[in-house]
Amino acid sequence: MTDSFALNRANWNERAELHAASPDYAFERFASDPAHLSGVVRFDRPRLGEIAGLRGVHLQCHIGTDTVSLARLGATMTGLDFSGTALAEARRLASAAGAVIDFHEANVYDAVEVLGAGRFDLVYTGIGALCWLPSAAQWASVVAGLLRPGGRLYIREGHPMLWALDEDATPAVPKYPYFEHAEPLVFDDPGTYVNVDRPIANSVTHSWNHSLGEIITALLEQGLTLTGLTEHDSVPWEALPGQMVRDDVTEEWRLKETPSRLAASYTLQAVKGG
Repeated sequence: MTDSFALNRANWNERAELHAASPDYAFERFASDPAHLSGVVRFDRPRLGEIAGLRGVHLQCHIGTDTVSLARLGATMTGLDFSGTALAEARRLASAAGAVIDFHEANVYDAVEVLGAGRFDLVYTGIGALCWLPSAAQWASVVAGLLRPGGRLYIREGHPMLWALDEDATPAVPKYPYFEHAEPLVFDDPGTYVNVDRPIANSVTHSWNHSLGEIITALLEQGLTLTGLTEHDSVPWEALPGQMVRDDVTEEWRLKETPSRLAASYTLQAVKGG
């Protein structure tokens, strides 16, 4: 049986160096401007609220731009990712940006064992993370394990409605499962979601979709209380090439025509009971 995590790690090890060199991730801006925040966290701020003084962990933190941004908002941040190459770039970014962040290399399913139970006020998961995990229920148990009583989960993620669409069809139509599935979806794509100067050699990836209901139910079963759910008609990248337009104010992409037809992403918040 193919090890999906090993396969995906090889892909993300390559992506990490390419992403860090891309102007889309703005490493130089982070170093030169102490007030700079990633576009994702700028979008999140109205819903994040005050996080200064919180102990936060960013799961699947990749090269750390969102992690550094959360630290700049005053949280004491830990970052976790399964790619050592990504974490090397994240540590380089944090050093250049003057941010003190505790980074750990591990599979997200091992986060409680690696980081300790009940240590965090905030668990943050950024966009494009859950699709790399086969089980929403197992992920939710990790979230619950990391949070202290009263601690909060904050997640912004691509909507399962978006993940189910065929991006190569015009107009896009459903092609992939909306609901969680045992066998992974297998893709072979030498590109990535930002412009890069060379193709990715380890181009095969495994991914899974999880319905909104499955994600919420998994969290409820772990004793979390849902405190917010907002669906958005936009995402931070051109998820449907040629069919979306970029908003220069929000730096988000939405359908060119009648964007209200598509729930492209969502923000979910939940609190662990005491």
